Amino acid sequence: MLAVGILTEVFGPHGAAVPGFDFALCADRAGPVPTDCGVPLSLPHGLDRLATADLVVALPGAGFRTPPGPAVLDALRAAHERGAVVAAHCVGTFTLAAAGLLDGRRATTHWRFAELLAERHPRVTVESDALYIDEGSVVTGAGAAAGFDLCLHLLRREHGAALANAVARDVVLPSHRDGGQAQYLATPVPEDGRDERLAEVLGWAREHLHEPLPVTELARRALMSRRSFARRFTAATGTTPHAWLRNLRLSRAEELLETTDLTIEEIARRVGYGSAAVLREQFVRRRGVPPRSYRRAFANAPR
Repeated sequence: MLAVGILTEVFGPHGAAVPGFDFALCADRAGPVPTDCGVPLSLPHGLDRLATADLVVALPGAGFRTPPGPAVLDALRAAHERGAVVAAHCVGTFTLAAAGLLDGRRATTHWRFAELLAERHPRVTVESDALYIDEGSVVTGAGAAAGFDLCLHLLRREHGAALANAVARDVVLPSHRDGGQAQYLATPVPEDGRDERLAEVLGWAREHLHEPLPVTELARRALMSRRSFARRFTAATGTTPHAWLRNLRLSRAEELLETTDLTIEEIARRVGYGSAAVLREQFVRRRGVPPRSYRRAFANAPR
């Protein structure tokens, strides 16, 4: 039911300010479907609904150790072959693997079952520490709430940062999380006020992206040495301060490209890059296209 809720929250209606999706839940046959919380779902659609879908998401279920029937696997393969994006998160990844859609590709799943996935499907490169892995027409995500990360990534990839941010705000979530699953496996109780100070510094950095923001300055504001700050930062976020700042700057640049008419030079200045050329270099590495091409592609993104 968690997975159903995640998909419904992201792709369901969000009001007039956010474009709607033609969203439907289906099963191998229409009718009641049991759930893990004891409340059955009555699904009106069978596998024929997959024939026209642009995105098909295989949801996780308690019986994931047993592959679904041939009709389900054939429907997934047919959807992929005609050009639909096929995705799954948590143990739903096992369904895509059973259909052969992950052979020769990288994939992730819930960390607890990553080893089992690798054992059963040796042609799949399983990366247990990723929140999601994008292989183009096939996208997989980690366990439980990482389904939100997967869905918001798909929104961002296909429709731009503005729409992903709008939906994320509506469901009260960050539009993007850095790092992998490891940072969420065990959250220690803070021994002192350092975690609070770190959160304050990260908030301050978000408000000062136009400044250089060297790690030494962030560490000073956190009342830590540079080495202690870097270690604490990585433990808390799963990534380095430099990588976190780079992602933050580029995400902000994407939003400004979509929602404003600012010049590339001004956007570069506002997100902390010394020139448009530096922004372009970093943007191409992340998106594969220069900022102007990205702006043209998402010129009609919601504001």
